Amino acid sequence: MIHLYRIGGEKSSLPASGAPAPLDDDVIWIDMLDPTDADMHTVETLLGVMLPTRESLKDIEPSSRFYTQGDAVYMTASVVMNVDFGLAHLTDVGCILAAGRLVTIRHAEPKPFFLFSADMKRLPLQPGQGAKVLVYLLDAVVDRTAEIIELAVSKIDNISIAVFGEGARGRRRPPAELEERLIEISTYHRLISKTRDSLTTLARLATYVQSLQAVRDDKPTKDLCRIVAHDIQSLAEHVGFVSSNISFLLDSSLGLINLEQNNIMKLFSVVSVVFAPPMLIAGIYGMNFDIMPELHWNFGYPAALVGMFLTMFLAIYWLRSRGWF
Repeated sequence: MIHLYRIGGEKSSLPASGAPAPLDDDVIWIDMLDPTDADMHTVETLLGVMLPTRESLKDIEPSSRFYTQGDAVYMTASVVMNVDFGLAHLTDVGCILAAGRLVTIRHAEPKPFFLFSADMKRLPLQPGQGAKVLVYLLDAVVDRTAEIIELAVSKIDNISIAVFGEGARGRRRPPAELEERLIEISTYHRLISKTRDSLTTLARLATYVQSLQAVRDDKPTKDLCRIVAHDIQSLAEHVGFVSSNISFLLDSSLGLINLEQNNIMKLFSVVSVVFAPPMLIAGIYGMNFDIMPELHWNFGYPAALVGMFLTMFLAIYWLRSRGWF
C-alpha cells in the first residue's frame, strides 16, 4: 500500500497497477506500508532509485543501515510498537531521501506514523524538503518513545508500591502473589530493553541526518535535528536509570519470595520441634512391654498427657527465647 502526502497534510493513495503518473511537486512524503513487489517497482520507477528489501532492513551493521547511493540517502531505524496491546517489540523502518522527497518503508503500523500523518497539516513545509519531513517524523517518534518511558515508569512505581508500600509491610503474602509481580516486572523490563535498542538506532539516525547537506543548509531543520538528538540522549540516560530500578525491583521481589519460602520452612521446623517431645512420650508408652510400672498407675494416663503438654510448652518457650517466632 502506497500513501502520498502533500504539503498541507493531504493524503492520497497510489495504485500499484498500470504506468504511474509523474508525481506532483507538492508530494513530499511517500509512505509504503507492507509494500508488494509491484509497489516497490512503482516507486522505484517514479523516483529512479532502488528501494531496500524487507530482509535488508533487518541488517544491524551501521554500514548497512546508513549509506548514500548516488543522490539517494538510505537510513534504517527500529521503532517500538505494540506497547498498549501486548508484548512490545521492534519494527524496522526504512527511510530514503530521494528527489527531495521522503520515502518510508515499513511492515507494521507504529503509532508515531499515525500521529505524524495527522499533524502534517500544521508543519511549515516547502517542495523538496524531504529531509525536513524526516526530522519532524523523527521528532514524533522520539515524543512517542518518551510517552512509552513515562508509562513504564508509572507502572513500575505502582508495582514497587504494591511490593514495598505501606499496605505491604507486616503482611504475609503467598509466593504466588509475588510471582505475579515478577511477570509484570519482566513485561516492563522487556519494554525498557526494546526502548533502549530503539533509542540506540534513533541516535545513530539523528547523527547521520545532521551530517546531510540538506539539513546543514536549512538552519531551522538543523536546529530541530540538534534538539531531537539531545532529547534522544536524555531519554537514553533516563532509560538506563529506569533499567537499574527494574533490576533492583526484580532482585528484591525474588528476595521476598525466598523469605516467604523460608518462613514456610521455618514454620514446619517449629511444628516439628514442638511436637517431637510429646511424640517421644507417646512412643515410650506405646511400646507395650510387660514390665512397665507406669502402665498400672491409676494416674498414669493423665500424667502422660500432662507430660506431653508440658514438654510442648517448654519447647515453645525455648523457641521464643531464641527468637524463632
